Amino acid sequence: MVLLMDQQTDTETKFEKLVLPELEIMYRTAWLYTRSKSEAEDLVQETLLKAYKALDRFDGRYPRAWLLTIMRNTNINRARKKKPDLLDDPEKTFERSQEFSDTQTPETIVVDPLFSAEVTEAYETLPENFRNVIDLVDLNSFSYKETAAKLGVPVGTVMSRLHRARKQIREVLKEKQVEDTISQGGDHID
Repeated sequence: MVLLMDQQTDTETKFEKLVLPELEIMYRTAWLYTRSKSEAEDLVQETLLKAYKALDRFDGRYPRAWLLTIMRNTNINRARKKKPDLLDDPEKTFERSQEFSDTQTPETIVVDPLFSAEVTEAYETLPENFRNVIDLVDLNSFSYKETAAKLGVPVGTVMSRLHRARKQIREVLKEKQVEDTISQGGDHID
């Protein structure tokens, strides 16, 4: 009985030390995956539950990468479970998803006033894998290593995608002759 209580206390201590400091990043990442506050909260909760159950098998190194990997896999599994519903009636599913989506997100509150419409438009023309890297590295301050772990790609791929994404944004802005306006205002993409 005492041994069981000691194991539970060790697990709780390990959880508080390794997992709880990563909550903010987990919420931001979950929101990037889901683009919905309630869905992000559900994803984080499910991730925390899985992490707690697996904590005794975790070696303690790189807790952020470990947690974000659990979150990524959980999100993929959740998407797989939802997929058959999309095949039934995509338009109805889309309408339902719009009913529950948050209209005022932290991103719209912070990013929209800071970036011109042209920058946003240039960003939206990027392929999804480029946008994901820009989201994590430039907008959420993840390191290259953390971004690589989260996306499941090598660090070199993150660096390459980031370089190409920034270059593509600069080219679009140059075509619109917005680059000079941005550099004069002090904001720059690099």
